[in-house]
Amino acid sequence: MSTHRFDFIVVGSGAAGLLAAHKLAKAGTVAVITKREPEISNSNLAQGGIAAVTSANDSFSLHTADTLRTGAGLCDRRIVELTITEAPARIQELVALGARFSVKGGLFELGLEGGHSRRRVLHAADATGREIERALLTACRADRNISFFPNFSAVDLILESRPARVRPERNRCLGVYALEEATGRVRSFLAGTTVLASGGAGKVYRYTSNPDVATGDGMAMAFRAGLKLANMEFVQFHPTCLYHPQAKSFLISEALRGEGGVLRGADGAAFMKNYSKYQELAPRDIVARAIDSELKRTGADCVYLDMTHLKASFLKKRFPMIHAKCLELGIDIARNPIPVVPAAHFFCGGVAVDEYGRTGMQGLYAIGEVSHTGLHGANRLASNSLLEACVFAHRAAEAIKGGVFRRATGSRPAPWTTGNARPSDEAVIITHNWDEIRTLMWNYVGIVRSDKRLERASKRVKLISEEIVKYYWDFLPTRDLLELRNIACLAGAIIASARRRKESRGLHYTVDYPQKSDRFLKPTLISRYGN
Repeated sequence: MSTHRFDFIVVGSGAAGLLAAHKLAKAGTVAVITKREPEISNSNLAQGGIAAVTSANDSFSLHTADTLRTGAGLCDRRIVELTITEAPARIQELVALGARFSVKGGLFELGLEGGHSRRRVLHAADATGREIERALLTACRADRNISFFPNFSAVDLILESRPARVRPERNRCLGVYALEEATGRVRSFLAGTTVLASGGAGKVYRYTSNPDVATGDGMAMAFRAGLKLANMEFVQFHPTCLYHPQAKSFLISEALRGEGGVLRGADGAAFMKNYSKYQELAPRDIVARAIDSELKRTGADCVYLDMTHLKASFLKKRFPMIHAKCLELGIDIARNPIPVVPAAHFFCGGVAVDEYGRTGMQGLYAIGEVSHTGLHGANRLASNSLLEACVFAHRAAEAIKGGVFRRATGSRPAPWTTGNARPSDEAVIITHNWDEIRTLMWNYVGIVRSDKRLERASKRVKLISEEIVKYYWDFLPTRDLLELRNIACLAGAIIASARRRKESRGLHYTVDYPQKSDRFLKPTLISRYGN
């Protein structure tokens, strides 16, 4: 088994991972491990934009108030305030790195999205994430200190001691075991500091806006290492994913509603006025539940987002990617309403970290969607995710460079062994369990929950997980097997967290406890040790 040694390891190539790698490269060598090509990430698919105070009629206090209100009482105010006040500096940094945001009259063209009281969303037409990724990848690829390892699937963290023997706070992360897809071999990547920036876990659910790589690998690895996961019950379902047999996971941005889009049922009637005084500009949890309610009430397969009252020239210029994609599928958004359904989109929970992205284990940081900083609370404010990624990439990199980080040259981790494992001869077990978990999570642990549904889900996921664990140790690892293992781990974590929260708050809605309760004004923390 070959060993790669670097000063820093970054797992993931979204905005958080790339910005951290760019900054860390000034202090040493960096390995960026990506499951596919570096361009494939949740960040790359982000359409709406990045929220920041950049105009005279906006303020930090207003952005803070909007974030806290949307977070339904569970945001960490200190984290919210530092993130929002540091936002303008991160925007200027992205611009300096070459990110081209849309401008109008020499100023940033700012969008309005649900939950925001001001126009403050910077965007690059309707492909903001792709533009930020382009700029960051260009900078990272030009840096000799950064090495990319595409088509490597992270397997587990390399630890000084086994989690069963030592609590995480007394342990140390030495790096990552990663499966090289081309050879089927597991390689050791060693470093003094490892940064998890592996994104979210939308693929735990049957319907998601996320790319195929979003299987929660970093969260699952951290959980197996004994670290705490926080607020895993708060899964944000984006209200509007394109409903079309030829469109897989294509998002219809929040920004369309911000520019005047109206949600209508199959009968053409606008229905959001029946659910919120903010109508289409209500926070995502309210809009997603409203659509779910309408679908169940009417038995329809989808609802429609109507943009036909807006000028065709405006729609084509403001939303070129969405306009082109829909037109490719026979939908002219200037003439026809867009069929949409909710889909799993973003995890407000993740690996518990502090204000610098530090986890509870030495040598390990987590930034971006894989982490829980306290910024989002029970529901994320639109376009605060790219902001969090950039702010905490910067803070983590500065903390790492400012601290005493160890070189990996003297580390002697336990070697990876395959034991008696053999090549799999029953891949159908993987595909069957993959489909069963995702369907079960969608039906029982989705937008609306109940004690009975969660209990059923818990029992079934436990049985499936036991089967997966046995299969994992009997057969040689493949990417599909690793991803199945991870989504099963996170399905269990989401269910366990949801069962603990006996109230409805933000993204967690249960018919058995429809009201908020002050007893639950705190994060839900779980670990393999049961706390």
